[in-house]
Amino acid sequence: QVQLVESGGGLVQAGGSLRLSCVTSGNIFIIKTMGWYRQAPGKQREYVADITSGDNTNYADSVKDRFTISRGFAKNMIYLQMNRLKLEDTAVYYCNVVFSDDGSNYWGQGTQVTVSS
Repeated sequence: QVQLVESGGGLVQAGGSLRLSCVTSGNIFIIKTMGWYRQAPGKQREYVADITSGDNTNYADSVKDRFTISRGFAKNMIYLQMNRLKLEDTAVYYCNVVFSDDGSNYWGQGTQVTVSS
C-alpha cells in the first residue's frame, strides 16, 4: 500500500509564508507526477500544482507566481513553498502521486493551512 505523508501546515498571517512537504513510500522509478491539491470548507477539492518525473511544473492560476513546487533529492519527496499567502489559501492541502505503470493514484491525509488577517 502506497503511503503519502504531508507536513508543514499551520497558522500564518496573510502575506506570510509556509512550506509544505510530502513524502511517498511508492516506487520512485514509476512516479509519473506528484502534486498538491486543496480543499476549503464547503468547497470541492481543487488542483494547486504538480511536478512531473521530468521536473516540469504546472500551477493553478490562483497560485502562480506565489507558490513553488519542487522535488527533493531523493525523488520521493516534494515541497510546496507558499509565499504571499492570502485568506483564500486557507484549506486542507493534500499530496497526490500518480504512477506511470497503471495510472493509479494515491492521496495523503492532508495538512491544514490557515491564513489569518
